[in-house]
Amino acid sequence: MRLQRKMNFYEKYIKRILDIVCSILFIAVFWWLYAIIAFIVRIKMGSPVIFKQRRPGLVDDKSGKETIFSMYKFRSMTDERDENGNLLPDEQRLSKFGALLRSTSLDEIPEVFCILLGTMSFVGPRPQLVRDMVFMSDQQRMRHTAKPGLTGLAQVKGRNAITWEEKLMWDLKYIENINMWEDIKIVVLTVAAVFKRSGITDGENATVLDYGDTLLNEGKIGKEEYEALQTYARKLVE
Repeated sequence: MRLQRKMNFYEKYIKRILDIVCSILFIAVFWWLYAIIAFIVRIKMGSPVIFKQRRPGLVDDKSGKETIFSMYKFRSMTDERDENGNLLPDEQRLSKFGALLRSTSLDEIPEVFCILLGTMSFVGPRPQLVRDMVFMSDQQRMRHTAKPGLTGLAQVKGRNAITWEEKLMWDLKYIENINMWEDIKIVVLTVAAVFKRSGITDGENATVLDYGDTLLNEGKIGKEEYEALQTYARKLVE
């Protein structure tokens, strides 16, 4: 299926101007915060200070497929490994300072540079992992016809405390009518949610279970399909 959706005037032109102006202002005002966090991360967890990961972005007009871009965050986990050289579980690698960064969402602020570059917006569907994208239905992947956001409707509706299906449903709801007032409302609600530190995890794990793992555990897909799609996801990020 070719993913395609017509953008309105606000989304296509005004939203980008606001993203550029607001990202420049944010970086100019909070440069000292970037410097402090980077220094502490370097001392406590070493290099690299910035964690870079390939994520699905806005659908390309020509191919009708998602572009893959590099998203940046402050590092929150160590590289600790077991005796066989395998990374330890996320719960064991998440440092105390990293947990603090996540609970305050400060690990996310390097994404403002992605907004300035144009691969992200302040408001839009959150860019999930490529290995999550490949398990989405064609309808769910319509969320990628909008530029991914630092925050979005799904984040103010529960973030990681709601199910995958609910998150994707709210993303689709958002793209039905993208407008300035809705974006302002989402930003205000996001600030409130950050102060409450709500919905950071699903309540059980340090990180949220991948969409494919969730579908497999719930018996909605088989092991063979799961492995095939995981292999496809790895090829997309090579």
